[in-house]
Amino acid sequence: MTDRVQACIDENQDRFVEELKQFLRFPSISALQQHDGDTRACAEWIKDHLGGLGFEAGLIEIGGKPIVRAVRRGKSAKRVVIYGHYDVQPEDPLDEWKTPPFEPTVRDGILYGRGATDDKGQVFAHVKAVESLLRTEGGLPCEVIFLLEGEEESGGDALARYVKQAKDELKPDAVVVSDSTMYDANTPALTYGLRGIVALEFIVRGPAADLHSGAYGGALANPVMVAAQILAACVGRDGKILVPHFYDDVVPLQDWERESFRKLNFNDAALAKELNVPRLHGEPGYSTLERLWARPTFEINGLHGGYGGQRSKTIIPASATAKITCRLVSNQDPVRIRDLVVEHLRSVCPDTVRLEINEFGASPPVLFDVNNPTIRAAQEALRQGFGRETVFIRCGGSIPVVSTFVEQLGCPVVLMGFGLDSDGPHSPNEHFSLDSFRRGTKAAAHLLQTI
Repeated sequence: MTDRVQACIDENQDRFVEELKQFLRFPSISALQQHDGDTRACAEWIKDHLGGLGFEAGLIEIGGKPIVRAVRRGKSAKRVVIYGHYDVQPEDPLDEWKTPPFEPTVRDGILYGRGATDDKGQVFAHVKAVESLLRTEGGLPCEVIFLLEGEEESGGDALARYVKQAKDELKPDAVVVSDSTMYDANTPALTYGLRGIVALEFIVRGPAADLHSGAYGGALANPVMVAAQILAACVGRDGKILVPHFYDDVVPLQDWERESFRKLNFNDAALAKELNVPRLHGEPGYSTLERLWARPTFEINGLHGGYGGQRSKTIIPASATAKITCRLVSNQDPVRIRDLVVEHLRSVCPDTVRLEINEFGASPPVLFDVNNPTIRAAQEALRQGFGRETVFIRCGGSIPVVSTFVEQLGCPVVLMGFGLDSDGPHSPNEHFSLDSFRRGTKAAAHLLQTI
């Protein structure tokens, strides 16, 4: 990255932040129908903003929320797709925000507002990187295509369908995604692995209606108790998953990965304090980072049934529902894991109740070769932008569209995040460091010049 590009980013930082605030003011909550107009207005705004930078920009209407697609040719034949999303999470609980979620506010160098880090702030770093290159170099070093979706936070599949339809037209040399994080506030990171996911629920049905627990207790199975027993048969007290063959295809960590994780000096006690729990817990035989990044999980997301109001209500509930997600690691097939879990649930459910199982989708895990030249170029770009050596990390979460990029486009995917998990991306008082925004812009510019 040239000194001119760096100087341009520094000199225009105040304006960049004010424009980012405009972007953040749209309550583009894709999950809530009453915000459909706001979501579309946000798409129009970022489309027009990119159009003002000389991009051929438009909205792709393929069902669901519109996809912003903006293209500008570069000096070389190489082509880079930059992915992001302009939709945001709901603001609830509103009373926990110190300042209104859609009135972005700067306090002590931190920008607060819904979408600040997930994902508008990170996307906008790439937009401003492109603008800075155009202002100083007179053009882009390669062709750039922005693909910004509007339903990432609500589980829509419009972008996945578009990529499948347009894969022959897109044919990028790389896809860049900044919907991930740094390791900590001082350590830039490249994410080379994402866990996959399987989501489902089961419903235990007993009597046709809630029954008096005195009149009927002892004569029939209690659906909530049965649901608890089923779940207890899925995960041991030590955290190990009890579903037969669940671990069969898990790829063990390589020696360099274990050593790399160890050098990060993760602080278990600090995390326990941050999360306000007595101590951490998980599958025995693995460090916390290994369990977070490289081991599969079976989590109960919700357990509902019976009376939840004040004081007591003496009933045997008619039904109970459990929501489950399994996070998967390299080489685990979501379809196989789904089938194993469903088979196990049915096998441990007694015949005194009826069991219904509903599936809510799945996404495979991904793992990238850290020695790929494009990923190495991104490692250097982050070092240039943040002035620190870049580490390689995995992510415990899932980004389903990344799997789509891998399967459909067959090119390297660079996961270079500028935010932090502690930025509260789905919580009240979501925020983004303006220093990270500035440095991330520099890293993004450097990557385009060297990719």
